[in-house]
Amino acid sequence: MIKIPPYLKKGDTIGIVCPSGTLSAKKAATCITTLEAWGYKVKIGKTLGTQHHYFSATDEARAADMQAMLDDKKVQAVLCGRGGYGMSRIIDLLDFKKFKKHPKWLIGFSDITLLHNHCSEVLKTASLHAPMAAAFNNGGSNKEWVLSLKNALQGKKANYKAATHALNRLGTATGKLVGGNLTLVVHAIGTASRLQTKNAILFLEDIGEYKYNIDRMMLQLKRSGMLKNLAGLIVGGFTQTKDSDPAFGATVNEIIQAAVAEYNYPVCYDFPISHDKENYAIKHGVHYTLQVASKKVSLKES
Repeated sequence: MIKIPPYLKKGDTIGIVCPSGTLSAKKAATCITTLEAWGYKVKIGKTLGTQHHYFSATDEARAADMQAMLDDKKVQAVLCGRGGYGMSRIIDLLDFKKFKKHPKWLIGFSDITLLHNHCSEVLKTASLHAPMAAAFNNGGSNKEWVLSLKNALQGKKANYKAATHALNRLGTATGKLVGGNLTLVVHAIGTASRLQTKNAILFLEDIGEYKYNIDRMMLQLKRSGMLKNLAGLIVGGFTQTKDSDPAFGATVNEIIQAAVAEYNYPVCYDFPISHDKENYAIKHGVHYTLQVASKKVSLKES
């Protein structure tokens, strides 16, 4: 049974940390002012605005910053400033004892996928796959996908619509919604954070990958049994995809279609979950109903 952290009320505090890549304070400024305008207090972690080579700080410093936010009873949610790479380097350094007694919303996507998977599989706690600090810039704070984070934090149930797609496989699925960045979902195979996908709705997205590598990762999901008994599959955006020379010979959606061709569950493509601007908030580990019909696609929180 998945635990649902308390939803936020005005006056609650959201902590901001960078457990993976670096993010400047300037790029987080609009996010901070927007969260305050929504009625929340903001606590800045030590890793915002710092850099250590590829990361925001050393492994030890990033883990300590995240640990402080996890343990702080005055912090009701933790927003990861950005993804990048580094969560898997610190996940086993974190102590979740206090978090399990007093769960709070952990927010982010991309590299933060590993944290979401760990929450659902090890901690049995829901989390938020959602926009991070940079999404608030350039007018983003007024966009539907950023406001979907606000709605999720307030406890409003999601009911998203998406365009139809020629490759969609029709049907209705109900189950816990899990997944995130394809690279990180595959990266967790063989670890305690590996997703259990039987009877689940799996969602996937990625950025900057070669098509042959997407094919390889989809095959790894298939060979590991993670695609066999899904309730449904949501294919989000695969942005900045690269091709090889010679060309791979298929689109990303065709690669994924081939990987799940032998199964019968509903599949939808180009759902607005991605590294692109449209990235709607998903309560990871929570039950949803996916309806893929000829004239509409909907994802509704149960």
